Amino acid sequence: MGFKSSRRDFIKNISIGAVSAAPTVSAIAACAGKSKKDKLGIALAGLGSYSSYQLGPALLETKYCYLSGIVTGTPAKEKTWAAKYKIPQKNIYNYQNFDSIASNPDIDILYVVLPIGMHKEFTIRAAQAGKHVICEKPMAINVKECEEMIAACKKADRKLSIGYRLHFEPYTQEMIRLGQQKIYGRLMEIDCANGFRYGGDPNAWRLKKSLAGGGGLMDMGVYCIQGARYTTGEEPLYASAREEKTRPELFKEVDETIYFELEFPSGCIAKGISSYNMHLNHLKVKAEKGEFELSDAYRYGGMNGRTPEGRMDFPQVNQQARQMDDFALCVLNNKTTRVPGEMGMMDMKVVEAIYRSIASGKKENV
Repeated sequence: MGFKSSRRDFIKNISIGAVSAAPTVSAIAACAGKSKKDKLGIALAGLGSYSSYQLGPALLETKYCYLSGIVTGTPAKEKTWAAKYKIPQKNIYNYQNFDSIASNPDIDILYVVLPIGMHKEFTIRAAQAGKHVICEKPMAINVKECEEMIAACKKADRKLSIGYRLHFEPYTQEMIRLGQQKIYGRLMEIDCANGFRYGGDPNAWRLKKSLAGGGGLMDMGVYCIQGARYTTGEEPLYASAREEKTRPELFKEVDETIYFELEFPSGCIAKGISSYNMHLNHLKVKAEKGEFELSDAYRYGGMNGRTPEGRMDFPQVNQQARQMDDFALCVLNNKTTRVPGEMGMMDMKVVEAIYRSIASGKKENV
């Protein structure tokens, strides 16, 4: 009972969506008094599949923010989104008139959901326009861009959060608790893998290095890097890696499959796979006194996990709604987000070390 109670307490304390963890009416009234708002307006910049099928619908379920505007380069999408979400014409922007968003009080937060190569530009422009920013992962093409984004938001006194939705999901939060609190003793090895067999448009932006920065590692591998980092609560010291390409005609500019190892200060070794050629999705941990895992570790829903005591049992939640609500409350209460720009930059430091290792054939410092 003690274990179960502590687990539930942990989830309660860090879950924004749980009823028991929700702010009181008086707390919301207090922050509303400070900001003169109790629900913040979010504009989505980029209306691709993630915005269309995840973020847009999630904003119909949020408590402390709502979809107040859109930024798109496709005129046909303007009409569709305006009708579906009742967005007034004055809150619809394109990439040419974007900077005029500065004078729109309906928009408090800009969510950058563009190709990775555009993250830096629109994060900086949003901050300069006085908007707080959520930037989708991975944060940017490289560490230098991450540094510029963080600096721009600090200069403008705007908050910056990265779209790490899993930090607001109970199964992931349990993995964090089990690992960081060493419930089963010292962590020895982590097996983390994420991938799918790419069968999409051969001309898609994800296959262009200038827009994507990389391939499977940037897109899918960041989840594995995150999984190893949040489970250990440590930052890796070294990375070693090798690359495999079975379809070089498709993956001309970006990586297809990468096998990598990360060495942590405690001695734990994370063995990861990122792929655009294999269906993979797990986070498995070996500790001194037992093993625990998520066999469906990075999905939008349908999470599935086990501990030595048996199957994990937590509610399935809307990860994106929790993530955006948490950031809205951070803005309203002037608190620091648990998924800040510095977290996204650290992932990019690991990514760069992995790419350096592939190039050198040696272990590289992170």
